Amino acid sequence: MLRVAVIIPAKDEQARIAATVKGASALPGVDLVLVVDDGSTDATAAAAHGAGAVVIRHTRNRGKGAAMHSGAQAVDELNRTEPDAVGSRALLFLDADLEDTAAEAAPLIEPVREGSADMTIATLPPQRSSGGGHGLVVRLARVGIERATGWSATQPLSGQRCLTRTAFLAALPLADGFGVEVGLSIDLLRRGYRVREVEVPFHHRVTGADWRSQVHRGRQWLDVARALLWRGVAPFAHPGVGRRRWR
Repeated sequence: MLRVAVIIPAKDEQARIAATVKGASALPGVDLVLVVDDGSTDATAAAAHGAGAVVIRHTRNRGKGAAMHSGAQAVDELNRTEPDAVGSRALLFLDADLEDTAAEAAPLIEPVREGSADMTIATLPPQRSSGGGHGLVVRLARVGIERATGWSATQPLSGQRCLTRTAFLAALPLADGFGVEVGLSIDLLRRGYRVREVEVPFHHRVTGADWRSQVHRGRQWLDVARALLWRGVAPFAHPGVGRRRWR
């Protein structure tokens, strides 16, 4: 059976990370859960360690893309201590706030394990709270991916993804910050990798409508726009502008 390493980027998630780690640990084939504490100011690292995760820490917040990269590098280092296992672990990225629904991730793993997909992306059901956003970042991401590749993503910002190590290496360098998911989708599709969406009953915390949440959405928008522009995509241009033909 293909072994799976779960990588969980986390910042200030002490209230939820233990349940997420325990849920991920229960998944078939998972033999490593690694939490990347991205500059937390609370007890995220201690809670993750107490739940059984391997923890690595960034001394300052470096963003989601950097946390995912650090996690994958740490998995490679652990693989090298087991010569017969080098390259054998698929990488499953989960958000830190999934809590016990992290245990529902098996449908993401199966297509990668059986070889029918190089990367799977979770599509989530309606969440317990509708949040306070207006969908601007989601639309930016969806339009940008479609202009870049011709593929329309259902949930383009979903951070719940499983991919082969080969696919992950093909997507390097990762986009910065919250642009990482958009970058992954575009880069792998352009390189001919098989990307598949999978319905998974995850639930997570939905960003609210307060000032801090709006600032968070602003950062997301800028990171996604930067990832698109770096890839030659102008998502708000006239149709046909900012889209390249890729062989």
